[in-house]
Amino acid sequence: MSPNQRKMEPGPETSSHATTPLIRAPRWRHRLAGLPCSTSLRLKATVWQELGGSVGDLGTFIPIVLALTLVSHLDLGTTLIFTALYNIATGLLFGIPMPVQPMKSIAAVAVSESPHLTVPQIAAAGISTAAVLLLLGATGLMSFFYRVIPLPVVRGVQLSQGLSFAFSAIKYIRYNQDFATGKSGSPRSWLGLDGLILALLSLSFVILSTGSGDSVDNDQTHNLYQSQSQSERRVRQRLRILSAIPAALIVFIFGLVLCFLRDPSIFSDVQLGPSKIHLVKPSLEDWKIGFFRAAIPQISLSVLNSVIAVCKLSADLFPEREVSATAVSVSAGAMNLVGCWFGAMPVCHGAGGLAGQYRFGGRSGASVVFLGTGKLVLGLVFGNSFVKILGQFPIGILGVLLLFAGIELAMASRDMKTKEESFVMLVCAAVSLTGSSAAWGFGCGIVLFLLLKLRQMDCHGYCSKLLKFKPSSSVQNEEDAEIGHSQSSN
Repeated sequence: MSPNQRKMEPGPETSSHATTPLIRAPRWRHRLAGLPCSTSLRLKATVWQELGGSVGDLGTFIPIVLALTLVSHLDLGTTLIFTALYNIATGLLFGIPMPVQPMKSIAAVAVSESPHLTVPQIAAAGISTAAVLLLLGATGLMSFFYRVIPLPVVRGVQLSQGLSFAFSAIKYIRYNQDFATGKSGSPRSWLGLDGLILALLSLSFVILSTGSGDSVDNDQTHNLYQSQSQSERRVRQRLRILSAIPAALIVFIFGLVLCFLRDPSIFSDVQLGPSKIHLVKPSLEDWKIGFFRAAIPQISLSVLNSVIAVCKLSADLFPEREVSATAVSVSAGAMNLVGCWFGAMPVCHGAGGLAGQYRFGGRSGASVVFLGTGKLVLGLVFGNSFVKILGQFPIGILGVLLLFAGIELAMASRDMKTKEESFVMLVCAAVSLTGSSAAWGFGCGIVLFLLLKLRQMDCHGYCSKLLKFKPSSSVQNEEDAEIGHSQSSN
């Protein structure tokens, strides 16, 4: 089996079985779980766990959308409504917690580079990227790339993205952040409503509740239940209760409560009602700036992290419900070809978001449907004024959520079997992190993989086959010559 075809062996966290009883569920619940309606739905997680998983990717979503709103004056209400519709649609179609995340490269260019990108330029970049993704998906080229790209290279991209998220999370926890400039400030104080102690307590609560992310309910431990001692059974029962706690959801709601405690004037500043949706009309200059400054670096990142890495990770986490590269690519393209024209933030499917939602309990499409429903309510009720609430959200708590999402994504690389595969993966990750570009890491990983294969190739045997090979016409001429020689001898 080739490296790019091998999937991670399902461990406890990837087990497709659970000890909960079989329940006949209605058709829509079968669809959310990604199972055919004729089968019985085995409930893998409770509704509370799905709710907990729904907020698993907000550690990346909130900082980026907040920065774009403050710097580029993106309308948060419009973005919330469109991303809510994307979440609901992807949850129903894919049957797994397929995330909807910001296009990070476009957001980085829009916020960090000077002059900052305008809303029409951001829309042009998103539409251009979406058109490429839609074309690659519709023509089948994305599926071809998914099949031929070596697994160690994909794991290197995942490892680099996961560690990048983890590094950002540690900065969020330790230092004050200015999302408008994208820079870290002074060290975070120990006390206060956004202090270091509060972040560490949230971190401890999530670790005690979810542990390392392993599932407690699986057939292997269930079969051993009868042979366990009474003490072991009590521990198992406690772990089952703890794992049912929606830790991420509790931490996120706690952060929302702190928003109003940190600045009580938010109550008077918030204006009820949705934002007015306007059609964005980029000029020719906007198309040029958006494509060359933002779309070009985003395309490579979207192909690698938003399609290839997402499909590989879905195969690891949900072996029975692996999504196709064509479907993911077409989905990402279709979303932006609709929303960007109305000023919504460019989005894609990210492996980090999938890892984060799975880490906190998301096991079906219901997880992102819940998230989409919540976004839709917030967008319709608060509109763009919701940015004033997010502006007071404790950054340390966002760092806690982002840390677990990054670690879960990085842990997908633990299935490397040989030293050669680990070597390719680590070099790819190192280049990606050092150069801050997944494209550079991907290119170096491909070249390294080919060089290692060339080193192991039997060149002598290959050359011998070439020397021994003779065209059919030459063979026929030699046979005719031999026949003529024998006849003349007779």
